[in-house]
Amino acid sequence: MWIKICGTTNLADAQLAVEAGADALGFVFAASPRRVTAAQVAEMTRTLPDSIEKIGVFVGAGFDEIVAAVREGGLTGVQLHTDAESVPELAMRLREEFSRGAPHSERLTILQVLHFSADGAAFAEQLAGLGQNRALDAVLVDSRTAQAQGGTGICFDWQAASRGFLSVTGRLRVIAAGGLKPENVREAIETLRPWGVDVASGVEAAPGRKDPARVKEFIATARAAAEATDPAVKA
Repeated sequence: MWIKICGTTNLADAQLAVEAGADALGFVFAASPRRVTAAQVAEMTRTLPDSIEKIGVFVGAGFDEIVAAVREGGLTGVQLHTDAESVPELAMRLREEFSRGAPHSERLTILQVLHFSADGAAFAEQLAGLGQNRALDAVLVDSRTAQAQGGTGICFDWQAASRGFLSVTGRLRVIAAGGLKPENVREAIETLRPWGVDVASGVEAAPGRKDPARVKEFIATARAAAEATDPAVKA
């Protein structure tokens, strides 16, 4: 089970998540109470272990903006909130840019966000379509409101979405996000069988500030649920 603690704004919270066993940290480069700059992220990433993934979250950002943030911030991955038409070209350009020679030759992890729609069949079709994009490493499924495209703290309909998740199991890495917290992450994993989970507000004491107990509980619960759901999973 891959676990990302998103909306990280300070080094203490970053270190907390690493010590609790997170696989990745998310840094928001978009309008949000959790927004950070590339310079702020660089101060954190330079002291974090190489084993932890450092994912920049971008909403409607262009190629040049993303590349600059990756390089200045020491990011190892990006999470793209873009319209469907922009996905293939942007992801492929990023893949090519970070597959070249030194000093930025390490492979960049590329996640594409897909917002769940009330139409489960249409969602399953969209998910399968994204699975055809070889530039993507995974798809992160989130909820959306009229005011926000992510970080809403609101769950999407897991039962309605389960058909789509289960239809691509073994063929596409799918990450569940949106409204997850220690109290419900087990149910989400049992219903959706995702490859990974992502949390931000669900483990906060206040916007942009993590609650140590909730971070630890979320990670422990998610790993236990993954093992119970599939004993073959190496949690």
